[in-house]
Amino acid sequence: MAHMVTALEKSHEEKVATDRVMFGFWVYLMTDLLMFAILFAVYAVLHGNTMGGPSDRDLFSLPLALGETLILLTSSFTCGLGMIAARLGKKNQVLVWFGLTFVLGLMFLGLEFREFAEFIHEGHTLTVNAFLSSFFALVGTHGLHITSGLIWLGVTLAFVWARGLNAHMVRKLALLSLFWHFLDIVWIFIFTIVYLRAFV
Repeated sequence: MAHMVTALEKSHEEKVATDRVMFGFWVYLMTDLLMFAILFAVYAVLHGNTMGGPSDRDLFSLPLALGETLILLTSSFTCGLGMIAARLGKKNQVLVWFGLTFVLGLMFLGLEFREFAEFIHEGHTLTVNAFLSSFFALVGTHGLHITSGLIWLGVTLAFVWARGLNAHMVRKLALLSLFWHFLDIVWIFIFTIVYLRAFV
Protein backbone atom coordinates (compact mmCIF):
# COMPACT_ATOMS: atom_id res chain seq x y z
CA MET A 1 0.00 0.00 0.00
CA ALA A 2 2.83 2.38 0.90
CA HIS A 3 4.52 1.52 -2.39
CA MET A 4 1.31 2.41 -4.28
CA VAL A 5 1.01 5.75 -2.46
CA THR A 6 4.65 6.54 -3.25
CA ALA A 7 4.09 5.73 -6.93
CA LEU A 8 0.99 7.95 -7.01
CA GLU A 9 2.86 10.79 -5.34
CA LYS A 10 5.71 10.43 -7.82
CA SER A 11 3.27 10.43 -10.73
CA HIS A 12 1.58 13.55 -9.36
CA GLU A 13 4.93 15.31 -8.91
CA GLU A 14 5.94 14.45 -12.47
CA LYS A 15 2.63 15.82 -13.78
CA VAL A 16 3.07 19.05 -11.81
CA ALA A 17 6.64 19.39 -13.10
CA THR A 18 5.48 18.77 -16.68
CA ASP A 19 2.68 21.34 -16.36
CA ARG A 20 5.15 23.86 -14.95
CA VAL A 21 7.61 23.30 -17.82
CA MET A 22 4.81 23.53 -20.40
CA PHE A 23 3.51 26.77 -18.86
CA GLY A 24 7.02 28.23 -18.85
CA PHE A 25 7.49 27.28 -22.48
CA TRP A 26 4.19 28.92 -23.46
CA VAL A 27 5.33 32.09 -21.66
CA TYR A 28 8.55 31.97 -23.68
CA LEU A 29 6.60 31.55 -26.93
CA MET A 30 4.39 34.53 -26.03
CA THR A 31 7.46 36.73 -25.47
CA ASP A 32 8.87 35.48 -28.77
CA LEU A 33 5.56 36.29 -30.44
CA LEU A 34 5.70 39.80 -29.00
CA MET A 35 9.21 40.26 -30.39
CA PHE A 36 8.12 39.13 -33.86
CA ALA A 37 5.06 41.41 -33.67
CA ILE A 38 7.38 44.36 -33.04
CA LEU A 39 9.62 43.33 -35.97
CA PHE A 40 6.55 43.01 -38.23
CA ALA A 41 5.39 46.47 -37.14
CA VAL A 42 8.83 47.95 -37.83
CA TYR A 43 8.90 46.35 -41.28
CA ALA A 44 5.38 47.60 -42.06
CA VAL A 45 6.46 51.16 -41.24
CA LEU A 46 9.86 51.09 -42.94
CA HIS A 47 9.45 48.84 -46.00
CA GLY A 48 8.82 51.85 -48.27
CA ASN A 49 11.92 53.76 -47.10
CA THR A 50 14.31 52.70 -49.85
CA MET A 51 16.13 56.07 -50.24
CA GLY A 52 15.91 55.72 -54.02
CA GLY A 53 17.24 52.17 -54.00
CA PRO A 54 15.51 48.99 -55.23
CA SER A 55 12.13 48.17 -53.74
CA ASP A 56 10.86 44.88 -52.39
CA ARG A 57 9.38 44.01 -55.80
CA ASP A 58 12.78 44.57 -57.43
CA LEU A 59 14.64 42.33 -54.99
CA PHE A 60 12.35 39.51 -53.93
CA SER A 61 11.78 36.28 -55.84
CA LEU A 62 8.25 35.03 -55.25
CA PRO A 63 9.01 31.48 -56.55
CA LEU A 64 11.92 31.25 -54.09
CA ALA A 65 9.77 32.43 -51.18
CA LEU A 66 6.99 30.03 -52.22
CA GLY A 67 9.50 27.17 -52.35
CA GLU A 68 10.70 28.04 -48.85
CA THR A 69 7.10 28.10 -47.64
CA LEU A 70 6.29 24.68 -49.11
CA ILE A 71 9.45 23.19 -47.58
CA LEU A 72 8.64 24.59 -44.14
CA LEU A 73 4.99 23.48 -44.32
CA THR A 74 6.14 19.98 -45.26
CA SER A 75 8.58 19.98 -42.34
CA SER A 76 5.72 20.91 -40.02
CA PHE A 77 3.76 17.93 -41.37
CA THR A 78 6.66 15.49 -40.84
CA CYS A 79 7.16 16.97 -37.36
CA GLY A 80 3.52 16.20 -36.56
CA LEU A 81 3.89 12.62 -37.79
CA GLY A 82 7.02 12.28 -35.67
CA MET A 83 5.10 13.44 -32.62
CA ILE A 84 2.37 10.86 -33.25
CA ALA A 85 5.05 8.16 -33.50
CA ALA A 86 6.64 9.40 -30.26
CA ARG A 87 3.37 9.11 -28.36
CA LEU A 88 2.98 5.56 -29.71
CA GLY A 89 6.51 4.70 -28.56
CA LYS A 90 7.80 3.93 -32.08
CA LYS A 91 11.46 4.93 -31.90
CA ASN A 92 12.41 4.18 -35.54
CA GLN A 93 9.49 6.17 -36.91
CA VAL A 94 10.42 9.06 -34.61
CA LEU A 95 13.95 9.03 -36.03
CA VAL A 96 12.65 8.90 -39.61
CA TRP A 97 10.02 11.64 -39.34
CA PHE A 98 12.04 14.02 -37.21
CA GLY A 99 15.08 13.24 -39.36
CA LEU A 100 13.08 14.36 -42.42
CA THR A 101 12.06 17.47 -40.48
CA PHE A 102 15.74 18.20 -39.84
CA VAL A 103 16.65 17.78 -43.53
CA LEU A 104 13.77 20.00 -44.66
CA GLY A 105 14.77 22.61 -42.08
CA LEU A 106 18.32 22.57 -43.47
CA MET A 107 16.96 22.99 -47.01
CA PHE A 108 14.87 25.97 -45.90
CA LEU A 109 17.84 27.53 -44.13
CA GLY A 110 20.02 26.96 -47.21
CA LEU A 111 17.54 28.82 -49.44
CA GLU A 112 17.28 31.68 -46.96
CA PHE A 113 21.07 31.90 -46.72
CA ARG A 114 21.35 31.94 -50.53
CA GLU A 115 18.88 34.83 -50.74
CA PHE A 116 20.80 36.81 -48.11
CA ALA A 117 24.13 36.05 -49.81
CA GLU A 118 22.82 37.25 -53.18
CA PHE A 119 21.53 40.50 -51.67
CA ILE A 120 24.83 41.16 -49.90
CA HIS A 121 26.86 40.29 -53.01
CA GLU A 122 24.81 42.82 -54.99
CA GLY A 123 25.44 45.47 -52.34
CA HIS A 124 21.97 45.33 -50.77
CA THR A 125 23.08 45.07 -47.15
CA LEU A 126 21.17 45.97 -44.00
CA THR A 127 23.05 49.30 -43.74
CA VAL A 128 21.87 50.62 -47.13
CA ASN A 129 18.43 51.85 -46.07
CA ALA A 130 15.62 51.38 -43.54
CA PHE A 131 13.77 48.91 -45.78
CA LEU A 132 16.69 46.48 -45.93
CA SER A 133 17.48 46.94 -42.23
CA SER A 134 13.93 45.97 -41.26
CA PHE A 135 13.92 43.08 -43.77
CA PHE A 136 17.16 41.56 -42.53
CA ALA A 137 16.09 42.03 -38.90
CA LEU A 138 12.74 40.27 -39.38
CA VAL A 139 13.72 37.43 -41.71
CA GLY A 140 17.14 37.01 -40.10
CA THR A 141 15.61 36.63 -36.64
CA HIS A 142 13.35 33.90 -37.97
CA GLY A 143 16.38 32.22 -39.56
CA LEU A 144 18.23 32.30 -36.24
CA HIS A 145 15.24 30.62 -34.60
CA ILE A 146 15.26 27.93 -37.30
CA THR A 147 18.98 27.40 -36.67
CA SER A 148 18.44 27.00 -32.92
CA GLY A 149 15.53 24.64 -33.64
CA LEU A 150 17.76 22.49 -35.85
CA ILE A 151 20.46 22.31 -33.16
CA TRP A 152 17.82 21.36 -30.59
CA LEU A 153 16.37 18.76 -32.97
CA GLY A 154 19.78 17.27 -33.79
CA VAL A 155 20.73 16.89 -30.12
CA THR A 156 17.33 15.41 -29.23
CA LEU A 157 17.50 12.86 -32.06
CA ALA A 158 20.97 11.83 -30.88
CA PHE A 159 19.53 11.16 -27.40
CA VAL A 160 16.58 9.21 -28.86
CA TRP A 161 18.99 7.14 -30.96
CA ALA A 162 21.25 6.38 -27.99
CA ARG A 163 18.74 6.01 -25.14
CA GLY A 164 15.40 5.30 -26.79
CA LEU A 165 12.03 6.79 -25.96
CA ASN A 166 10.69 7.41 -22.48
CA ALA A 167 8.11 9.78 -21.01
CA HIS A 168 10.73 12.48 -20.41
CA MET A 169 11.95 12.32 -24.03
CA VAL A 170 8.40 12.44 -25.39
CA ARG A 171 7.81 15.63 -23.37
CA LYS A 172 10.98 17.13 -24.86
CA LEU A 173 9.82 16.21 -28.36
CA ALA A 174 6.42 17.78 -27.62
CA LEU A 175 8.08 21.09 -26.69
CA LEU A 176 10.30 20.91 -29.77
CA SER A 177 7.28 20.19 -31.96
CA LEU A 178 5.43 23.17 -30.47
CA PHE A 179 8.44 25.42 -31.17
CA TRP A 180 8.72 24.19 -34.77
CA HIS A 181 5.02 24.74 -35.49
CA PHE A 182 5.33 28.23 -34.00
CA LEU A 183 8.16 29.04 -36.43
CA ASP A 184 6.04 27.71 -39.28
CA ILE A 185 3.20 30.06 -38.36
CA VAL A 186 5.59 33.01 -38.10
CA TRP A 187 6.96 32.19 -41.56
CA ILE A 188 3.46 32.15 -43.06
CA PHE A 189 3.06 35.73 -41.82
CA ILE A 190 6.50 36.63 -43.23
CA PHE A 191 5.60 35.11 -46.60
CA THR A 192 2.30 36.99 -46.68
CA ILE A 193 3.41 40.37 -45.33
CA VAL A 194 6.92 40.57 -46.78
CA TYR A 195 6.99 38.56 -50.00
CA LEU A 196 3.43 38.12 -51.26
CA ARG A 197 2.45 41.70 -50.46
CA ALA A 198 5.30 42.97 -52.67
CA PHE A 199 3.67 41.46 -55.75
CA VAL A 200 -0.02 42.25 -55.20
